[in-house]
Amino acid sequence: MKQIKTLVIVAVMLIGSQAIQAQAKTAHVEVNEIISKMPAMLDAQKQLEKLSGTYDAEYKTMVDEYQNKLKKYEEEAATQTEASNETRAKEMQDMQKRIVDYRDNAQKELQAKEADIMKPLYEKVKASIAKVGKAKGYQYILNSEGLLLADGPNLTADVKKDLGF
Repeated sequence: MKQIKTLVIVAVMLIGSQAIQAQAKTAHVEVNEIISKMPAMLDAQKQLEKLSGTYDAEYKTMVDEYQNKLKKYEEEAATQTEASNETRAKEMQDMQKRIVDYRDNAQKELQAKEADIMKPLYEKVKASIAKVGKAKGYQYILNSEGLLLADGPNLTADVKKDLGF
């Protein structure tokens, strides 16, 4: 009987210690706040603004040229032959298509450039979060922006400190 009591006590202790181990330590960080405060982010924004400005200037030039030609063709339409007006209309359609294609390609290139610039920043933040989390003994660190309740430890300040700002 004494052995059964000892076995029951040992079993309860094992089950209790497993339950304690099953509770993982979790914390949260505000990734967007960290990214927005990084000095490298300011440089990235300047690069993107410069590229966007270049695309915008070229786009404006194309649109101005289109509008000037359209105005000219509309003023001269009465004095031109039907064949000439059809050729001009086709030319205007082609210009309009080039403008739309340019705008679409510029947006895609700008998005690709943004992704290329941002990827190393996010990787650096992710590595820092992992480093800080492991140093503090956390198994899970969540981005607080998607949480409905973020009442646990916030490691944002620690990650910023690790990143040097």
